[in-house]
Amino acid sequence: MANQISVVMLTKDASAHLKEALEALSPFEEVIVLDNGSTDNTLQIAKSFENVTVYEHPFIGFGSLKNKAVSLASNDWILSMDSDEVLEQALCEEIRSHMLQSDTVYAIRRDNYYNGQLIRCCGWENDYVLRLFHRGHVRFNEKQVHESLVLNGAHVEKLHHPMRHYSYEDTSSLIAKMQHYSTLYAKENKGKKKSTACKAFGRALYAFVKHYLFQKGFLYGAEGLLISVSNANGVFYKYMKLREENRR
Repeated sequence: MANQISVVMLTKDASAHLKEALEALSPFEEVIVLDNGSTDNTLQIAKSFENVTVYEHPFIGFGSLKNKAVSLASNDWILSMDSDEVLEQALCEEIRSHMLQSDTVYAIRRDNYYNGQLIRCCGWENDYVLRLFHRGHVRFNEKQVHESLVLNGAHVEKLHHPMRHYSYEDTSSLIAKMQHYSTLYAKENKGKKKSTACKAFGRALYAFVKHYLFQKGFLYGAEGLLISVSNANGVFYKYMKLREENRR
């Protein structure tokens, strides 16, 4: 099946793990990399792979940009990957040998890492993402952030083998992503959702308790605490930013 599957990937300043990610995709004849403004050596790395075709496009929201990448593919079967995700060999072989059904979307479990450490708490465990689909039946929604596939009645099947996801390298990368995503959330939901300071605080407090206590962040020491606090901060700031957007 590898020759009938196109891999699509968005990139921006993705040099940290891109080489490893693209090496794992070598069995696929077509990999589409759609870059939105990298200033590091992301483009040079991507262009060094014979099976990779590189395109560039301004950022228009994650959902719209992923649909753009899908439209550039030659094949109808699409494997959507992030630039910090690495296919395990067993998963690659499973995908290549699987009898795919066009009315089915295939979910892959991600093993999430923080600074090289596998994290199985704070909602990072049992992290299944919908990544393999037929573009004639399924597409991404147009959300700026937290985009997802519109299933249109398609079934979901979980594949057996996981992939590695190098989520964050350090505290700075956690904060940077939280800042970016909370801003996108506020702009996308301006005038559509209400927000107050009390709502922001309450949602953030609940998020911390859920991740640190219920989802056992406390078992992972400083890293579990950091991830729990960061998740709560992300919730707090997205609602505070939304409150400010609604007042403009």
